[in-house]
Amino acid sequence: MAPNLSRFMQLYGYDLLLGSIAVFYVVMAPYTKVEESFNIQAMHDILYRRHHIEKYDHLEFPGVVPRTFIGAFLVSVLASPVVLAMNLMHLPKVYSLYAVRLVLSFLMLCTLRFFRIQIRKKFGYQVEAFFSILTAVQFHMLFYCSRPLPNILAFGLANLAYGFWVKGSFYAALRCLIFATIIFRCDMLLLISPLGLELLLSKSISLWKAIRTCIAATLFCIGLTVLVDSVMWRRWLWPELEVFWFNSVLNRSSEWGIHPIHWYFTSALPRSLLVAYPLFLLGAFLDRRVLFYVLPVLSFVILYSKLPHKELRFIISSLPIFNMAAAVAASRIYNNRKKGLWRYLNIAMLGSILISLGCTTMIFMASYDNYPSGYALNVLHRTGQLTNNSTEVWVHIDTLSAMNGISRFCENDYPWRYSKEEGILLDQLQKRNFTYLVNEHSNITGFRCLSSIHGFSTAKLRIGFPPILLAKEPKVYIHGNVENSEILVRQWPGC
Repeated sequence: MAPNLSRFMQLYGYDLLLGSIAVFYVVMAPYTKVEESFNIQAMHDILYRRHHIEKYDHLEFPGVVPRTFIGAFLVSVLASPVVLAMNLMHLPKVYSLYAVRLVLSFLMLCTLRFFRIQIRKKFGYQVEAFFSILTAVQFHMLFYCSRPLPNILAFGLANLAYGFWVKGSFYAALRCLIFATIIFRCDMLLLISPLGLELLLSKSISLWKAIRTCIAATLFCIGLTVLVDSVMWRRWLWPELEVFWFNSVLNRSSEWGIHPIHWYFTSALPRSLLVAYPLFLLGAFLDRRVLFYVLPVLSFVILYSKLPHKELRFIISSLPIFNMAAAVAASRIYNNRKKGLWRYLNIAMLGSILISLGCTTMIFMASYDNYPSGYALNVLHRTGQLTNNSTEVWVHIDTLSAMNGISRFCENDYPWRYSKEEGILLDQLQKRNFTYLVNEHSNITGFRCLSSIHGFSTAKLRIGFPPILLAKEPKVYIHGNVENSEILVRQWPGC
């Protein structure tokens, strides 16, 4: 038994470590934000609306730019047996939210496992171990891997591409990145371009074979996305072409905020890589093999820096390669830990790993409180059920609340009914006969504030322990109609 267990842990120990952390993040922070809304609503509609496309959420709330349904179809199909079992047990729909997010996390971790195995074959078991440790003590990669963002779907394909790249299957790597670019994120073009150029300059690939491979993959992917998404959107459509036009040609993405050109290198990468940030630079210096992999990915981040609108999720596909470079440096430091200066580097590295773990804990605590609307709706469902089950309970969800934790997976069945109608003035809400409101305002005519849900506000430095204090403030309020006496006599937390 013991040898079998030892063999199992040798094969899957790192998967259990990373998987358990990812599952913890899903369980503790199950709700989603506006960036994830298209895919999460699409998964809900595929699972619950099925062939009734006219009832799908995206036709009522299309968003700024269209997105592909391909990723949502894949996750929904894999999650459907679990969701079916939950429906047979009459569990609330919110449990299906856990199911689809866990399936997505499983898919992403499988791609990361493929890349990690190639790291082991190329650099050895110890580098693989440090790669896993560095990934585990970071927050963003494992937290985001279950979040239904187009960036994460592209991230999975990037992991496959990195695995094939390290393995030496260069054309397969190019196919994966083309799939990611054409279907999920057009900005992955900024990654495939420097990678393809490096492979050509190093004579790792043939120009004409690369052209044939890329053209064939491109035509297949365009055909697939146009076929699927034209049906779902009810018009001829290549989603990522419209996204490219909106973000790059029109530069409309800057309407959502801009950051300085250095932001990825002075904010996003330090926060996401933590101790791996200085280590990956050291790894590129210590091992010439690493530089071959770091340069195209570093070029990807540099090219992306020219776009004014910046978010960490845009460059999340770069993190695995940087972690690999950092793991090479960490392994070299550890192997030389008994020699002169290396001894102090080893102590500093181990201390930085512990500090990184502390930073990850703090970031998670802030993120846990970043979905107040989801918690508000949960409180409302537990406390707000009326005695007369034949009476419909109408809940109006304002725009801010809809963006910060609420999706259709969070909605209950009859007698609960939900409205996300926009543009209603506060003094007009009373005339619309809503039973409850989930709203960002604390005072609304005709309604009594029943409960306030706090969310993360800011982090403050202080002298003492812990050195960073996370401040919270009321973000979302639950209101009850003053004309409904049953609501008013109940015990509510208050505002």
